[in-house]
Amino acid sequence: MMKISQQFAPPFKLIAPFFISALVVYIFGALLMFGFDTSAVSTKDLGVLAFVHLFLLGFVMMSIFGAMAQLVPVVLEVEHFAVELYYAVYPLLLIGTFLMVSGFYFYPVLLSFGGLVAFIAFGIFMFETFATLLRVKKLNFVSTTVLVANIFLLLGIIVGFIMALGYGGFVSIDLDALLKVHVFLVLFGYVGFTIMGLSYILVPMFWLSHSFDTRYLKVALWSLAIAIISVFTGEVFGIKIFSQIAEILLFVSFSFYFYELFLIYKTRARIQKDIYYFYMVYFAFGFVASLVCGVTYYLTQSDTTLVLFGFCVMFGMIAPMILGHLYKIVPFLVWFERFSPLVGKQKVPMLADMVPAKSANITLIFNILGFVCIFVSLIFGLDDLYRGGVSFLVFSAMFLLKDVLYMVRFR
Repeated sequence: MMKISQQFAPPFKLIAPFFISALVVYIFGALLMFGFDTSAVSTKDLGVLAFVHLFLLGFVMMSIFGAMAQLVPVVLEVEHFAVELYYAVYPLLLIGTFLMVSGFYFYPVLLSFGGLVAFIAFGIFMFETFATLLRVKKLNFVSTTVLVANIFLLLGIIVGFIMALGYGGFVSIDLDALLKVHVFLVLFGYVGFTIMGLSYILVPMFWLSHSFDTRYLKVALWSLAIAIISVFTGEVFGIKIFSQIAEILLFVSFSFYFYELFLIYKTRARIQKDIYYFYMVYFAFGFVASLVCGVTYYLTQSDTTLVLFGFCVMFGMIAPMILGHLYKIVPFLVWFERFSPLVGKQKVPMLADMVPAKSANITLIFNILGFVCIFVSLIFGLDDLYRGGVSFLVFSAMFLLKDVLYMVRFR
């Protein structure tokens, strides 16, 4: 388990808006899902593209940026270059996200303006991150993953901005080719690389795991990096064999990463099965479902299977990983800032006391029910079951926001 220090941690008031904004968007995104027709849903549908961008930019990226604001200086043991810049990132990202969603639904020209605002938000974040990385005297495993992930993000948002100009009618481009490059660079290159890199720190820390073999994680990251470079080369230069190799490498990467998580789980010292544990179990099942759907799509090239794969990745893998960690990260940050100075002077709460256990369990149950109902409904085209599943997700998201606000305000 890697040792981390809170010496360079920024104030919680800087980080809290990222998490709260992300959950508000998560609720809005779940409500947006009511508008989909299970028999006609397609990855090329503009409504689906709007939802995916809302989910990835407004929920996933917002959550990751908040976590990175805290973790980058802590794990690298250097001060932020200019931590105040984060106060500009989340409002710009929110504005850019909703402009882009409006562009997909109503006025395509808004895509370009929304893409520009989001581009500025990402640019500020990456400038601050790269400037902070320059303060590191020697790159280690964690700092290298942060560096590589942000390089992929830089390339991904450049491609995304070009696509936004294309949708807005300002430039003529091959949207299908660039879409695949954009997805690999941002979703797998930045989000995937970041989640894998942070797993090396956060999962062992929360499970108190020691002496686990990290070779499989390194193979997973290298495979993922080569997959992203391959798909970029294949789509940009028209060498389709490279794109096919990338899809195989993606499966290899996910498989090795899953095995690494299993090793971390086996070496854990913490036996307590708290809400975080159950979210990680949920994540594991979602991970397996994603692999099965991914392989099925590779063999069949069915658009329905691609929709299932995307749904499993977003709501079976990414969402449980983020939601589970919120129940650990938020109480820890609040406790460290509000209660750690009182240790030895008066009685202070334990971290577990700050988590509303009953409400957290309801949130998890609703989330799982929503995932299962939607997954089955997408396979068989059952609209009523689909709407029931979306309802469960909406209630889960609302309970989750309530839980996070409770933890933030805990006294």
